[in-house]
Amino acid sequence: MAKSINLFMFFTLLTFAPLCFCHNTNGGGYLYPQFYDQSCPKAQEIVKSIVAKAVAKEARMAASLVRLHFHDCFVKGCDASILLDTSGRLISEKGSIPNKNSVRGFEVIDEIKSALEKECPQTVSCADIMALAARDSTVITGGPSWALPLGRRDSRDASLSGSNNNIPAPNNTFQTILTKFKLKGLNIVDLVALSGSHTIGNARCTTFRQRLYNQSGNSQADLTLDKSYASQLRARCPKSGGDQNLFALDFVSPTRFDNNYFKNLLSFKGLLSSDQILVTKNQESMELVKKYASNNEIFFEQFAISMIKMGNISPLTGSKGEIRKNCRKMN
Repeated sequence: MAKSINLFMFFTLLTFAPLCFCHNTNGGGYLYPQFYDQSCPKAQEIVKSIVAKAVAKEARMAASLVRLHFHDCFVKGCDASILLDTSGRLISEKGSIPNKNSVRGFEVIDEIKSALEKECPQTVSCADIMALAARDSTVITGGPSWALPLGRRDSRDASLSGSNNNIPAPNNTFQTILTKFKLKGLNIVDLVALSGSHTIGNARCTTFRQRLYNQSGNSQADLTLDKSYASQLRARCPKSGGDQNLFALDFVSPTRFDNNYFKNLLSFKGLLSSDQILVTKNQESMELVKKYASNNEIFFEQFAISMIKMGNISPLTGSKGEIRKNCRKMN
């Protein structure tokens, strides 16, 4: 009888235990999907509703919200430092080379935060809002969902130098990009899978112009760029001017989260140099591109795994950081 009771208690604990315990930091605390179930049960519903409205208004916003989370996590971890405006001695990350005139979606995060502050004041962190918005943006555009570990807290500082140096750039070499991923605890599988987020969204002419006119410093186009595709790009991305002209990262299905991005790479129609080198500069990454191009389900599975992994980079938990009332400034 005692054995039966013990077994019952064991399975009961399994049933109600969090799906994922991640990163117990020195400040104490864990990340787990049910973090707000008691303190703010409507939190995820509120985030999803506002993200859906924003994406319905502008399809591009889905990619922007995914990218915002990525650019935050690669600098000091997933702590919402990217949302802070310059104030006093604090210099915002928004003015860094990778972010200036590029990252967007701040107003959507503000709207979500305002709604959550009304529902449950100083409970849901800006860092968790970004993680949820990135997940919901993926789902809304047709991509996979995942049980998202929650419980991040917000930083009280930012790092302009970290933003300038840690975020992979469109013209970085393959090894440089891989090194930046490895420094964050991510591997080559994560690199290729997360690059798949370029199945949605746009890039500015200035981010890939070099490929069209002077890839190797010899005034020649990138030989790994399909010639007919390059010709189409030149029509709206001239040698000078048009810096802010936008181009779909995946011209086949620009607003649909799918594996066409990888199929484009195999046809040498990747828009950014950092996209195409996944096929041309490394055998292992090329094989991963082939795998995801041939099987959308496998890509979705790995993307979800890699997003969870990225979202777990150096979170502030327990007594570390704070829960900002306004995502743009410290309390």
